[in-house]
Amino acid sequence: MYCNYNFKKKSELKAAVASGHKVGIFQPNEMFSNPKSAPDYTGKAYLEGPHYPAAHSWYAEVELVNGFIVKVK
Repeated sequence: MYCNYNFKKKSELKAAVASGHKVGIFQPNEMFSNPKSAPDYTGKAYLEGPHYPAAHSWYAEVELVNGFIVKVK
């Protein structure tokens, strides 16, 4: 899964969340519906970035509340 913004580095994602930006997540291929990409999901999810077609260079475990990332591990 990816976050709404195409962060090139995990540190950029962490900084955005820490500064209060509302960052959500999505599953690029909705053919395989993932309940974690629902707009009201609360719990853990795993992300990768940057977005395809760039090679993924970072991965993150995140905690979401009502569809928005509140913590990046």
